[in-house]
Amino acid sequence: MIALYIAIAVVVLLALVGTVVLTSRRRKASGGPASAASTRTRPPPKPTKTAPAAPKPTPSAPAPAPAPAEATPPSILAPEPATASAPTYKSRLGGVRGLFSGAVSSLRTGRIDASTWDSLEEALIRADVGVATTNALLADLRGRVQSKEIASGDDLLVALGTEIRTLLDTVDSRALRFDGLAGAPDVWLVVGVNGVGKTTTIGKLARSQSALGRSVLLAAGDTFRAAAADQLGMWAERSNVEIVRGAEGGDPAAIVFDAVQRAAARGNDLVLADTAGRLHNKANLVEELKKIRRVADRDPGNVTEVLLVLDATTGQNALAQAREFTSAVTVTGIVLTKLDGTAKGGIVIAVQRELGLPVKLVGLGEGVEDLVAFDPDEFVDALLGLD
Repeated sequence: MIALYIAIAVVVLLALVGTVVLTSRRRKASGGPASAASTRTRPPPKPTKTAPAAPKPTPSAPAPAPAPAEATPPSILAPEPATASAPTYKSRLGGVRGLFSGAVSSLRTGRIDASTWDSLEEALIRADVGVATTNALLADLRGRVQSKEIASGDDLLVALGTEIRTLLDTVDSRALRFDGLAGAPDVWLVVGVNGVGKTTTIGKLARSQSALGRSVLLAAGDTFRAAAADQLGMWAERSNVEIVRGAEGGDPAAIVFDAVQRAAARGNDLVLADTAGRLHNKANLVEELKKIRRVADRDPGNVTEVLLVLDATTGQNALAQAREFTSAVTVTGIVLTKLDGTAKGGIVIAVQRELGLPVKLVGLGEGVEDLVAFDPDEFVDALLGLD
């Protein structure tokens, strides 16, 4: 009996084992939990290794050309590319023309009323013409409108342009003076505060005067500003002219004197002398500038121009500088730089009326060709948008 029970138990156990095995196989075939568990425990496949690509052959570079013994940056000595055309006032006076755009538009409507005068006054003052000069210009025009001599806005605009031209034409000459006496080189002193563009102006003058066939010698009289002589030396090389320079911190008057003597001995026609940036409210520096002026005019020197360089973007401050420099060295003419871009430009009118100093040259850009003779007619036409 016991054997029978044992046999039955074995049969039941075998049946249970068969059922479990069959169930497991069915789950694997249907992707059930058993299959997922199997996937999680299966190690990931190893990445297939690919053979690295053969490196591309590198072409052999040509041997570099030997550098010159004294290489100079091309930006220093390379000749400036010739401009397609000379700069025009209309193309460069965008900033100042914008100040007058509202007033001009108002005048173009034909009306002349209180708002017309307010608009004109604001435009002139914002353009750095100055309060005194603005009042003088508009006072005459108001009288002509009241007397019916001027009847429309267009007529008033033309009359304003005529008034400015008349004011600017009060000087005898805007030409740069050059005597060209044998054995007595002309000397042009260039003065002004630091940062207005004195050295750059000298460099551009050297180029233009050399192009006229004159033999030019540069004098590096600014011995106090760091690298001023080096900057002038770059312009000397670019313009293919000679330069006289001294030690940093040396006596500027002595350098200018040596340059004049050398120019006379070598037959140079013109000496362009740089000077240190005079702080016009420093008495000792102004006295030094007077000394340079006296020394440069000693035989055989012949000082024919003292050019004051003013930055057009400084506005009425430039007028204060002009007063001080004129009292110190008798300025003969103004070079107005940076008239393009954001410059207001009306300082031309203020300097002319209040000091009687002619603006001889204006800078209409940074290029070598952009330092041009001042033309009052073109200036006024560009200023007021006249044709």
